[in-house]
Amino acid sequence: MNNRRTFLKQAGISMAAAYLSPSLLSSCSPQGKSTATLTEVGLQLYTLRDQLAEDVTATIARVAEIGYNHVETFDAMIGADGKTTFWGLDIPALSAHLRDHNLKTHSGHYDLAAFLTPGNGDQEALKAYIDTAAALGQHYLIAPIPPILLIDKLTADNYRFMADQLNIGGELAAKSGLKIGYHNHFWEFRTLDDGNKGLDILIENTTEDLVAFELDLFWSEKSGTDSAAYFKKHPGRFPLWHIKDMDKNNSEVIIGGDYDAKPFMEIVEDITYAEVGTGSIDFKRVMAEEKTAGLQYAFVEQDFITIDPFESIAKSYDYVKNELLGS
Repeated sequence: MNNRRTFLKQAGISMAAAYLSPSLLSSCSPQGKSTATLTEVGLQLYTLRDQLAEDVTATIARVAEIGYNHVETFDAMIGADGKTTFWGLDIPALSAHLRDHNLKTHSGHYDLAAFLTPGNGDQEALKAYIDTAAALGQHYLIAPIPPILLIDKLTADNYRFMADQLNIGGELAAKSGLKIGYHNHFWEFRTLDDGNKGLDILIENTTEDLVAFELDLFWSEKSGTDSAAYFKKHPGRFPLWHIKDMDKNNSEVIIGGDYDAKPFMEIVEDITYAEVGTGSIDFKRVMAEEKTAGLQYAFVEQDFITIDPFESIAKSYDYVKNELLGS
């Protein structure tokens, strides 16, 4: 199994971050706001990263057998020939496997570190990933993490630069019928020297028609943020969610005080997770604001699993399917 010190490194070089995937309104335009309740369950495939590395086709088949309707991709690798692969599969092969198992993919996590780095802003990988996402039929291309070397020293100016870059990326993505997005962790909720929070800077300095946000409910709640209230603060900006749960025995808030001075990897090492519905997050309260958020797609995810991984995603699927859909 991947250990905790590889978690954010992997996230930064391919997908990163945590993830859960239920899908809502498959036919809804990514530019519009949801007017219906969640009807499908998706999975962020990072949850099964080890299984995918061992046997991608069998893993995809098991995801479909459990009942998931769609998946969020990660780990897109651009080869020397300029072609993109996922776990050794080229785009046509991956598309075929998903199609064979009646799985859709509406969103993917892509490594945009160079594009979001001040003094760099390289668009080449972004353009390749736009082509990849479009070829897969995805609607959203998500930046899963900021440049990893900046995380412990992010400033308001860094976030403003990233917001400008996301606007530029959004314009490029729109030409291919896509929308660019940003996925949060906990550091975006730290209070910066100017009194603002990083995620607020990103939201307030990006164009709604070009840039979307994927709220990871675990990280927002772990940061002491009321996710439902946050949707009211920024209505319509969160068409994507990650639904993952927090260990009831380890629910301490990790924002503020001494935490903000700690290296992020030191904080991450002490975090534990739970199957959706077995932890401390009140998802029904959050789901009550899905229309306020503008929710279109949600993804089940668990960063680290302590039981059989397929049993884990089945438990999470059952809870979302039976307790959250249509609520």
